[in-house]
Amino acid sequence: MKTKEIETKLIELKADYARIMGDMDKVEAVGKRTNIEENQLAQLEKEIADLNRQLDDAE
Repeated sequence: MKTKEIETKLIELKADYARIMGDMDKVEAVGKRTNIEENQLAQLEKEIADLNRQLDDAE
């Protein structure tokens, strides 16, 4: 993957992360479980870390 593609994907993943965090806050506010959102965040964190490593290697 090219540097620009990695940067674009990182922006998308970070936006998804922020959206899911907001969703999770809403779910918690009504007293429901957030397991699904927590799993999604964990997956996004792994993807973001992997892309950051790729970006470091590309530079």
